[in-house]
Order: sequence, then structure tokens, then C-alpha cells
Amino acid sequence: MATHHKDDEPSNYPLKVWQTIAIVALFVVVLLVVRVAFNVLLMALAGALIAIYFHGLGDSIQRWTKLKRTPAMIISIAGSFLLLGVMLWFMGTKIAVQIDQLSNTLPATINTAKEKLGETMLGKKMLDSFSGTHSESLVSTAQSMFTTGFGVLGNMYIILFLGLFFTANPSLYKDGLLLLVPQRKKPVGKHIINRISLSLKGWLKGMLISMLMITVLIAVGLSIIGVPVALVLALITGILELVPNLGSLIAMIPGVLLALTMGTTTAIIVAVLYIVAQTLVANIATPLLQKKMINLPPAVTLISQLIMGAVSGALGIILAVPLLAIVIILVDELYVKKIAPVDDNPGRGVLK
Repeated sequence: MATHHKDDEPSNYPLKVWQTIAIVALFVVVLLVVRVAFNVLLMALAGALIAIYFHGLGDSIQRWTKLKRTPAMIISIAGSFLLLGVMLWFMGTKIAVQIDQLSNTLPATINTAKEKLGETMLGKKMLDSFSGTHSESLVSTAQSMFTTGFGVLGNMYIILFLGLFFTANPSLYKDGLLLLVPQRKKPVGKHIINRISLSLKGWLKGMLISMLMITVLIAVGLSIIGVPVALVLALITGILELVPNLGSLIAMIPGVLLALTMGTTTAIIVAVLYIVAQTLVANIATPLLQKKMINLPPAVTLISQLIMGAVSGALGIILAVPLLAIVIILVDELYVKKIAPVDDNPGRGVLK
């Protein structure tokens, strides 16, 4: 029998080689498909976040008014679009005027800032660091980000329609995902989906509160200081709040540059305003956000943003945090709990 087994090994060897090649080829094809379709998956995630917003608002309306589910959801969706339309209608003219004013004053603002910086030794070194190849690299990066931003705006209607589809029948898509899970693992699959949904809902709620608070604080503060185009600067700050860590720093630059034309003291006051406003928002909204979401270490968050920015541009940076939360939940449920099934303190660590 042993001799017969050894004789069969050479004949099985080519089959094993072809099986190995097929597995490797399939793995490479899957990676290529995922890479190509990754932006589509990100848009689906953005659509899911829109659906979570509509359902969260619908839940609140249902609690406040005691209406049935369908009327509450209709009010949630229609009311959101109506409120957005009214805001754009009332604020559109003023915003357009301020944007025009900002575009007209920005070149003079930059020249004035250069003159102010050139008066000090440190300022001269900063200007030298942005000259030559550094300046070309900065312009190229800015153009790339600008183009990517327009790409995101161009895909917004797709994301919106995905959000409406997910809102209309969320159970259809949840059940579809569960069809991919073996029967004996379906309770675990439901638990993971519910945990991800709760985490994303907490992130979205905290983010909306952060955006509203920072917009109001900056608008009121800049108006009191007397900085022009305060509303536009505040809206830019609110939108960039979608990007943790980096957004607040980027938003502060145009405000400080504009204030520098009014004097160095005004620029310092504006910088302090941005820092204080961001600190207040972080101390109020962030704890609320982390009640129902994973407590992500800042370094891990920043690394994920840089990776997602390199892979998918602006949309990747915006969705880096919720995507990282999903990955950590999956690792926790599918791996960590497998190797450590007994835990006397389930709330320990960064996983909540």
C-alpha cells in the first residue's frame, strides 16, 4: 500500500500546482475588483449614513409626536429637504455676496500676509520653505484636492439616491447580507450588523452636533471681531469638521489670513477663537459621540485618514473614521472574541 501511495504522488503534484495557481489568481482578481470598486463601496457607506440619519430623525419624530412609522419617515425626509431648501434660499444671496467678496480680497490678503511674515526672521524662513519646488508641490496638491472635491460633489446625487433606497427598505439589504452568513452563524451576523449600525448612528449624531456648534461659534465670534465674510468662513469650518484632526487646522488658515490684513492682534484673536471653539466642541460633542461608538486612538484615526486619502481622495478622508470603526468591530467580533471568549470586563479597552 505504501508503494502504491508513493507512485500516486507524482500524478497528483501537477494538480496541486494548478490548484495553487488558481487560488492565487482568484485572490489577485478579488483584490483588483475590490480596488476598482472601493469608491463604489465608499459611496454605499455614505448612502447608509444618510439612511441612518433619516431613520434617526424619524425615530425622534415618532417619539415626540406619537405618529406611526410611515408618516414619521415622510416628515423626516421631506422636512430635511425643505429645511435645506429654505436655508439655501434665505442664505444664498448673502453667501454669494460674501464668496464674491472673499475671492476679490484673497489675493490682496495673501500679499499682505507675505509682507507681514517677511518682517520677521521666522516669517522669512517660512516663506523660503514654500518657495521653488515646495511651492510647485503645494499648488499641485491643492489642485488635486480641488479636483477630487468636485469629484465628490459630482457623486453626491448617487450617494443621495442610495441613501433614499436604503431608507425606504433597510431590512431588504440587511436580510441580503445575512443570506451570505451560514444558518448557525446568523445570530452573530445580526449582532454585528446591529452593533455597526449603533456605532455609525453615534458617530453621525456627534458629527452633526459638532458641525452645528462650530459653525455657530465661529460665525458669531468672527462677526463680533468684525472679520468680513464671517458666514462663509463659518460654513467652511463646519463642513471641514467632517475631517477630524485635520479639518479644524485647515479651516483656521483662511480666517487667520483674512484677519492678518486687519492687523496682527486681530489675527491672534481669530486664531484663539478657532482654538477655543474647537476645544469647546471637542469637550461637548466628542464624549457624546463616544458613548455609542468605538473610542478610537487619535494616532490610529490620523493614520487611517492618511491611508484613505491616498487611496480614495476627499471621500476616503471623510469616511475614514466610520470605516475604521467598522473594521475594528469586525476584528473584535470575528477574531478577538474567538481567542478570548471569556472576559470578566466586556467594556475594557477601546472596544465598547
